[in-house]
Amino acid sequence: MPGTTVKTEAIVLRSIRYGEADRILHLYSSARGRVNAIAKGVRKPRSRFGGRLEPFFRLDLVLHEGRSDLLTVTNVATVEGYPRLRASAPALNAGARACDAVLRLFDSSEANRPAYNLLCRYLAILDEPEPGRAAGLETALSFRLKLALAAGFSPELGACAQCGELDHLTGFSGAAGGVVCAACEAGSFPLSESAHRFMVDALAKPLAEAPEAVELDLRQVERAVGETLEHHAHVQLRSAA
Repeated sequence: MPGTTVKTEAIVLRSIRYGEADRILHLYSSARGRVNAIAKGVRKPRSRFGGRLEPFFRLDLVLHEGRSDLLTVTNVATVEGYPRLRASAPALNAGARACDAVLRLFDSSEANRPAYNLLCRYLAILDEPEPGRAAGLETALSFRLKLALAAGFSPELGACAQCGELDHLTGFSGAAGGVVCAACEAGSFPLSESAHRFMVDALAKPLAEAPEAVELDLRQVERAVGETLEHHAHVQLRSAA
């Protein structure tokens, strides 16, 4: 039975050597969500795909879908290679952690355009001539908060996640999925007012305008996002630092 041709734009999240000359690719696509594919013969010196099937590349792909769980890459065109990102160790590290977060959080073949656009935007600001704060923890955590929102697991920040109280929000509970008030703080950890404000502002502002915060607040924010995803998405992310 003949297979199907799939055309989609995608970001390479991970590229793994396979056999003598092939690569297994974990992709996040605009049209199909998570896609796993094989690029046959790509590691041969005369491969027509060149070095484009590497992490962070944004590609226009033509894939063959047959009986295997792996689609086969049949044609590739580069949309963006993010060359400056690859030349900066901080940006490279931030990009790798972002791709890993998408890989862990999104395993569905259903398209999620906001998540795809968010990853493209993050890689683009990491590719700027001077990435600066873009490669720092503030932007990385803003990315994770927005990614959790795109996945449907954004923490409750407007009221106590247990009782709905609007005031005296002094803690955060991953199990409850958000901030909690003093009366409901059992099992929570302290969340400073400034850390709470960072989370609200990070969701409201564009990624390139991530709010500033001190390290203690950022650690609280990372813990809040991490525990929310562990309890509700059953996903454990690598450290954002």
